Amino acid sequence: MLPLPLPLSNKMMCDDNKNCWIYKSIRKEEMYLYLSAENAFDTLPEELLSNFGTPVFVLSMELTATRKLARVDTGKVISALQQEGYFLQMPPDLKPNLYFGD
Repeated sequence: MLPLPLPLSNKMMCDDNKNCWIYKSIRKEEMYLYLSAENAFDTLPEELLSNFGTPVFVLSMELTATRKLARVDTGKVISALQQEGYFLQMPPDLKPNLYFGD
């Protein structure tokens, strides 16, 4: 039987930590834009920014591998921030469960 791997130390996990700045869209409710640098809108594709509208600052935070986000996988956000410099969180696809009677 192989031994189980030891958990990563906090020092090792810090290498994957990423600061981000989060903005909400004024055009689409529950659409959020995560940026790897504060107000780094000049690095975004023009079409994305024009469809997103004027970004409204919500908060800044440090993302870690252990931090849970409500609607998106933290690892995907960190990866996108490192590779692209931004992550676009789309609104949830909410479909109400309506009862129309029989």
